[in-house]
Amino acid sequence: MAKKQNWEIKDRAYILKKGMSPLTFTLKSRNIFWFDEEKGYERELKNTRNQKTVFVDEMQGVQRLEHIVFEDGVLNVPKEKQILQKLLSLYHPGLNKVYYEFDAVAEAEDELEIIEYEVDALIAARQMDVDQAEAIMRVEIGSSVSKMTSKELKRDLLVFARNNPKEFLELANDENVAIRNVGIKAVEANVIKLSDDQRTFKWASNGRKLMTVPFDENPYSALAAWFKTDEGVEVYGAIEKKLK
Repeated sequence: MAKKQNWEIKDRAYILKKGMSPLTFTLKSRNIFWFDEEKGYERELKNTRNQKTVFVDEMQGVQRLEHIVFEDGVLNVPKEKQILQKLLSLYHPGLNKVYYEFDAVAEAEDELEIIEYEVDALIAARQMDVDQAEAIMRVEIGSSVSKMTSKELKRDLLVFARNNPKEFLELANDENVAIRNVGIKAVEANVIKLSDDQRTFKWASNGRKLMTVPFDENPYSALAAWFKTDEGVEVYGAIEKKLK
């Protein structure tokens, strides 16, 4: 069958998902089914100690059921137990739902990717100017960023970059984050006002309406999008001057 192509004979380890690690955990080993695309129907599976297949319709004679037991969240299956390995690696419906097969190479690749993200994020955070740092941290911690000293801001930025490197890099590359931050600062500085129902932005000085927030949208995200329009670009430039 297609699923058996490139099968490697080796020792294998299986680990319970979602942090599950009871002293013992028994995985279902009978009354389970796998859909065989070649045959076009579901085939019953069973883990036995005396058969040469996991498919019940291929078994001969007495079937001696054998339990599948994880200890402390782990099940190590030596290469000599090929039938059990194939049941767990190819056919069992609990694969990648209840447990997963440990792959040292894949784990190393994932860990390397995480480390590379972390390094890139920390370098970017270290080189980031105060305005962009404030914009990113405002997304993370809200308006309290306005009360932080530059050293506190830099420290929290580096911690955020280290702990959430992928999210940090996404925010660092999102131009809307900086634009959105200008809008928030403008409201905090009373350059513009957001109505109590959060549907309208106005100039604070004369009450002239700037824009109406579309229904069901975040007001500052909508404002950032409006700043990119022909009318909004001029207002954005005026606001930036007033904030300096």
